[in-house]
Amino acid sequence: MTVTLKDLMAAANAVVPRISAAEAQEKVAAGALLLDIRDAPEIDKMGRAEGSHHIPRGMLEFRADPESPYADPQLRRDRPVVLHCASGGRAALAGKLLLDMGYTEVWNLGGFKDWKEGGGAVVEPVDPGM
Repeated sequence: MTVTLKDLMAAANAVVPRISAAEAQEKVAAGALLLDIRDAPEIDKMGRAEGSHHIPRGMLEFRADPESPYADPQLRRDRPVVLHCASGGRAALAGKLLLDMGYTEVWNLGGFKDWKEGGGAVVEPVDPGM
């Protein structure tokens, strides 16, 4: 059977809870990792959440597996993870992936805009100059 994007999104949204910026800020203050999975050009253009950790969505599997030579020490199965991307779709898919890989506490904040509009501190993009 062919799986569509709609199917993948429904499965992800069914298991990865969507939370507000206020809830995300509380979880981060309690030690959760705020994980930005946007691509680098998006961060360069839009800025980032202060204190966030960046792993592009395309590298997540490699960084999330502790047995991988590319494992990221910030990602641990016992550490809660709050994900965000630009609008929430990639964050939902990434959250399901982390759950499938044995992570136990994973939430979808949605997009960077949600963080910013919810009063989260941001690091503005660097002005590239002339």
